[in-house]
Amino acid sequence: MATWEDVRRVALALPETVESDDGRRWSVRKKAFAWQRPLRKADLAALGAAAPTGPILCAYTESVEVKDARVAALPEIYFTTPHFRGYPAVLVRLDVVAVDELEELLTDAWLARAPKRLAAQLLRGG
Repeated sequence: MATWEDVRRVALALPETVESDDGRRWSVRKKAFAWQRPLRKADLAALGAAAPTGPILCAYTESVEVKDARVAALPEIYFTTPHFRGYPAVLVRLDVVAVDELEELLTDAWLARAPKRLAAQLLRGG
């Protein structure tokens, strides 16, 4: 399904996106909207046998409610951990998410972090 190269391509196609020097974080006007997020020991302990083994992307969401809706609608792709409880960001199984779903997710993440005028410009098609 999706790869880090897909993440990079989609993220960098969004206006004013900057990639970190290590290629693991994408930001708009110094606000991160997506980043590589390997699972930590506490995450693995909390997830137990359900912990994914592939690459994990974290993406900002408009709200905690939007994050929860994504997790509820597509739990095979999206998940969260106690570390992100109450925080508007969702974890993504990169090796499971389809590229078109990834494009929607990253665009939504970018829109959630971009300044309002820049976001409006993208939505107008300019």
